[in-house]
Amino acid sequence: MNADDNRIELVGKIGSMALIRPEENDIDYNIISRLAQDLRPGMIWVSSGATEIGRLDYMRRTGKELSGDVNDIKTDYAAQGQSILMSRYREFVSPEFNVRQVLVEYTHFNDAEKREHIRKLLMRCPEQGAIPIVNYNDPVNDEENRKMELAHLRENGNDVVECVDNDETAAVVAGLVNAKLLVIMTSAEGIYRVPGDSSSLIRELSGRDTDELERNVKAAQDYCVGASRKGANGAKAKLEYALRAAKKGTTVIIGHAKYHLHDLCAGTVPHTRIGLL
Repeated sequence: MNADDNRIELVGKIGSMALIRPEENDIDYNIISRLAQDLRPGMIWVSSGATEIGRLDYMRRTGKELSGDVNDIKTDYAAQGQSILMSRYREFVSPEFNVRQVLVEYTHFNDAEKREHIRKLLMRCPEQGAIPIVNYNDPVNDEENRKMELAHLRENGNDVVECVDNDETAAVVAGLVNAKLLVIMTSAEGIYRVPGDSSSLIRELSGRDTDELERNVKAAQDYCVGASRKGANGAKAKLEYALRAAKKGTTVIIGHAKYHLHDLCAGTVPHTRIGLL
């Protein structure tokens, strides 16, 4: 069967802060090795972390952080961290599987021809024994150009994809390949009614139709306050992107990166599940 006829089993995403040990200013090798060993063809993995890993690597080599324009610093760190991030996935993914880096930008999803090119690339991977590792291409992204181009698209009445963070990128990719599951790994066990209190975990947000699902997700967003790091959009944005995917028939799981991917999918560990009944 042609890979283009298949439905992708899983799109997953891991956040930057789930990939590092902030108290030691280093990559959390336990998490990345456990995760990478769970990956296999039929999955697409969206990985944050390049910018933060690049920052840590620069500090380790120079003993200081970069100074200057914030956007320039982000660009420089991302360019330094991208190769390190990919090398760690390649190190721990099963050696019989191929690992492919796919760097995307907002332009790839706002143009029909480019969007179809990316979709076909991703859909060929399962039959070729390959696992795509997707990340937003921060090193070549110019913020001012991005804002102007997106504004122009909105003026023309287009439904615009911004890819402001990899939560959105993962949700867009899940829709593009008609994924059965979207798994978002983070530094929390899911969505909490009381921020920071795991005992208040919301285990399910569902609905019999898209309207009921949207009402329940919007209600849960009222509990969401803050983010794990400066520049992140937090749980409220995660729910917004998750809702987009869930309304298209993808089941969304939000859970802690300390757990095995297969346990999150099986529902044997704490998580928040979002989808239609």
